[in-house]
Amino acid sequence: MSALAALQAALGDIVDVSEASREQARADRSGHAAPGRPLAVVHAETVAHVQETLRIASETRTPVVVRGAGTGLAGAANAGEGEIVLSTRRMTRIHEIRPDDLLAVVEPGILNAELNAALAPHGVWWAPDPASRDISTVGGNIATGAGGLLCAKYGVVRDAVLGVDLVLADGRLLHLGHRTVKGVTGLDLTSLVIGSEGRLGVVVGATLKLRRLVPGGTCTIAAVFPDARTAATASAAVTAAGEQPAIMELMDAAALAAVHALLSLSAPAAGAAQLTIQTDGTAARIEAERIAAILTAHGGQVALSDDPAEGERLLSIRRSMHAAMASLGTTLIEDVSVPRSALPAMFDEISRIERAYDLTIPTVVHAGDGNLHPNFIFEGAEVPAEIWRAADELFRAAIRLGGTLTGEHGIGTLKSRWLAEELGDDQWRLQHDIVRVFDPLGILNPGKVFTPHA
Repeated sequence: MSALAALQAALGDIVDVSEASREQARADRSGHAAPGRPLAVVHAETVAHVQETLRIASETRTPVVVRGAGTGLAGAANAGEGEIVLSTRRMTRIHEIRPDDLLAVVEPGILNAELNAALAPHGVWWAPDPASRDISTVGGNIATGAGGLLCAKYGVVRDAVLGVDLVLADGRLLHLGHRTVKGVTGLDLTSLVIGSEGRLGVVVGATLKLRRLVPGGTCTIAAVFPDARTAATASAAVTAAGEQPAIMELMDAAALAAVHALLSLSAPAAGAAQLTIQTDGTAARIEAERIAAILTAHGGQVALSDDPAEGERLLSIRRSMHAAMASLGTTLIEDVSVPRSALPAMFDEISRIERAYDLTIPTVVHAGDGNLHPNFIFEGAEVPAEIWRAADELFRAAIRLGGTLTGEHGIGTLKSRWLAEELGDDQWRLQHDIVRVFDPLGILNPGKVFTPHA
């Protein structure tokens, strides 16, 4: 019996073979699409559905690509010819909310924003805050090791997951991690799974580490600088001074102009870059005033507001970045990180690459943690060779500055060719071998992350 026939016999109408669903599963928000169409999309609703899908896939040696909301930016959840798409988007239950223990147990398909709406009446929240929080799933956040706007102060996904329930390629179910704050029994397999991009197994549940809602209000700063390098120097000064705002986002001139145009706002001054900073808690105003003084000393034109609505308006400008880039053409959205003190030098490198390749590379930065998102804009569906050459220089520049290829989007298909260069051959092979321990047949998300290299 073929894999498709076995799936249909075992799982019935949750096996979707419609052309529209199969076509949609070929691509994520990176703009990259896998060649060919997958066999089917299995809309799993229970752990048992996931287990049965993987048992059939193992028996028939059929590759499986796990997919949540499809909002990834590295091509990791894109499925192509002959592959089964295992969607966990319908697995949205919240099994437990325990404010006393500051944990929640959830299924992977729930959206970040929906989860926090459910947690708020209990006086708690889950801190990871990707810009896509309204449309990205908790399972996808775990698979990619997502970050976001708040992570400089409140941590990334890795800091907010106590345990995961993982279905292996052969259908076995593992319960990894703990419900306790501390736990060092054996190897930390939970941390290994976070950011593994579907190569080790399928996350079907997560025990999340919550925080109490932050008391007090927020204070938001908008600071305009003559150029991005000056803004980056100011943001590094804020960090060096020991300040820790909840949010510190930098938009360079091209990014800022594109967002203003999209939102029909008045055009910013030519070349101007902007830092948007938000402090929170009972001392939000005092902290904001200290930060404002630092920014002013570094040449910023600073405006400060205690109004929550004004704060949300300013942050909505930042959150509109992806839509603004899409309005300019096809976008390769990149994701390098450098030490925060190296942000000015990284902007020097971006400027050099722009001149060398006659490009404009709109860039937005989680300045609180040194995570840059340079955007390469082009026409058509395929990334031109010239763009890849420019991106190659950008990746190498980040690594030279003590940084990394990806801070939060993952490797997927788009960056796999550079992975060994950052890791080194020995570590690359060790990581590849670990994947094979979890998935000996190599059916989980093949061709992603660990592709052969010279």
